[in-house]
Amino acid sequence: NGSGKSTLLRVACTAVRPTRGGGSIFGRDLVRDPQAVRSMVALLSTEPGVYGDLTAFENLRFAARMLDASTTTTTLQRALDRVGLGREGHERARNMSSGMQRRLSIARLLLREPRVLMLDEPYNSLDPQGAGLVNELIRETRDRGGSVLLVAHDLSRGEGLPDRTIEMHEGLLDGVQ
Repeated sequence: NGSGKSTLLRVACTAVRPTRGGGSIFGRDLVRDPQAVRSMVALLSTEPGVYGDLTAFENLRFAARMLDASTTTTTLQRALDRVGLGREGHERARNMSSGMQRRLSIARLLLREPRVLMLDEPYNSLDPQGAGLVNELIRETRDRGGSVLLVAHDLSRGEGLPDRTIEMHEGLLDGVQ
């Protein structure tokens, strides 16, 4: 806790500007070309990021509009079905459990096929089936040539998935500032 893992993800997806140093994603500079970076990445934050007064379906429709993604009612319903919320599409997000809200956040990821999928503690609030869904998304992203940056305290639920792991302590990655 407090080592900077979530901050690292926020910097990598250009939600936060680095205070020093820099980086790039697929050759695009995080500071000089943030729009290009944003077009390639998708973030699953620790917060569900859903609007409580909107239904699950309305949340997805709004997200699609914000992403400028051309989606149909069928596409949105398929995303809800895939994450196990097909029957809850007309339920207001505020009435959903934290696990259901997490699934709704995952459904939002299904509206795009990012080159880089960034997952911040993706298994939080999820049952084994939900954790399996996260693992499927990781495999699918990798199978289409994308990359996944996963931040977690405990990688046991995603065991066997990473090509490599990096430990972070007090803001340092493997001893590099």
